[in-house]
Amino acid sequence: MKDMFRKTARASDSRPWGVKLALLLWVLQMVAFSVARPGAAGVDTRAEHDKKFDFAKVRTWAWNPMGPGQVKMARTPDDDPEAVRQRAEPIIKESVEAELARRKFQLTTANPDLTLTYYLLLTVGTSSQTLGQFLPPVAEWGLPPFTPQTQSLSVAERGSLVLDLSSNDRVVWRGIAQAKIDWEDDNARRTALLREAVRDLLKRFPPKG
Repeated sequence: MKDMFRKTARASDSRPWGVKLALLLWVLQMVAFSVARPGAAGVDTRAEHDKKFDFAKVRTWAWNPMGPGQVKMARTPDDDPEAVRQRAEPIIKESVEAELARRKFQLTTANPDLTLTYYLLLTVGTSSQTLGQFLPPVAEWGLPPFTPQTQSLSVAERGSLVLDLSSNDRVVWRGIAQAKIDWEDDNARRTALLREAVRDLLKRFPPKG
């Protein structure tokens, strides 16, 4: 990268200032791209929980009896959340069930210790408003759904997968995974991204400490 900068600088010595500036900006953009590219396709995850809840007693769980989850979209007037739900929900359910079984939590329909609800939120641009609009608040934690310093996202099509675990209709654990997502991608790529999001989220459950 340094050699490229030197060659560009030498080639621009005899050129007008406007051309030199354009070349300099091009080099800087190339540097920025090379730095940002390795993490561009990753999934960012975080989790919050009710510190008063005893997760050590949790043995069983169930999907929300009102429905396993919801898809919310804030992209274009032609959005079709139901079509996305039909594609995404089987992947999310299968991945969640496999990951929780791996952690020795039993899926049941009779008096579960926790119930799980997913939210798949698709938006363009920063998603803090969308997240706050569609997710149930957790006022008893004394925190907003997302801390302000983590809400700034690049202007791009974003996908947010949220997993809420509740006890007696009260959210006690919330995991959030965010990534760039394109529903025009092939099915294998979408499936891999959703599975990665679920896997990385449930690595944080149950919370430690």
